[in-house]
Amino acid sequence: MALYVIGDLHLSFGTNKPMDIFGEVWVNHYEKIKEDWISRVTESDTVILPGDSSWAMTFNAATDDLKWIDELPGRKILFKGNHDYWWVSKAKMAGCYSNIEFVHNAFAIYEDMAICGTRGWLCPNEVVFTENDDKVYKREALRLENSILMAKKAGYERIVGVLHFPPTNDKKEPSRFTEIFEKYGVKEVVYGHIHSKQNYKYGIKGLYGGVNYHLTSCDYLDFKLFEWF
Repeated sequence: MALYVIGDLHLSFGTNKPMDIFGEVWVNHYEKIKEDWISRVTESDTVILPGDSSWAMTFNAATDDLKWIDELPGRKILFKGNHDYWWVSKAKMAGCYSNIEFVHNAFAIYEDMAICGTRGWLCPNEVVFTENDDKVYKREALRLENSILMAKKAGYERIVGVLHFPPTNDKKEPSRFTEIFEKYGVKEVVYGHIHSKQNYKYGIKGLYGGVNYHLTSCDYLDFKLFEWF
């Protein structure tokens, strides 16, 4: 059994939103992902998708994208991204796909490990951070902490973290997210959201405050899954 991660698939089988408008690297990107996926992932493995899985605007419109994910090998654990407008309540999504688990205001389990996380949000910065941004930022930090507390209450000591947004601002200053991970002894965190080579530098990678952070947006990974554990 292995645990893989790949974020920001930005699938658009059910809507006209081709990613190749963002550069040649995105041409047939879903085929690149699928080729690597089926060559490495078995049915006993698990794949985490940290948000922005589909461009669809409604759950029904996301059917083709989610079916594509569901039919790939392995168990999939999906978290919400900022472009996942199709995301509805967990009660409405649960059971719709046999190999997909949607995680929101909760945590998932992999072997003896709790996978805790939330979407995240922009961290305070000097470029753009409105009063509403601050409200969402604080709410998402609370959701992250609640996810970890739920896992600990359930008896899990080994906890890893998942965010969609990066856990710091562009200056890589501490945030509520990094503080929470450090407070509860989380040692490993994955996140996505950041695209294009000129922007990768803005995300923390490697050890930061004793936590090992991994950027897992699919273009950063050259459309190949990151083997986490």
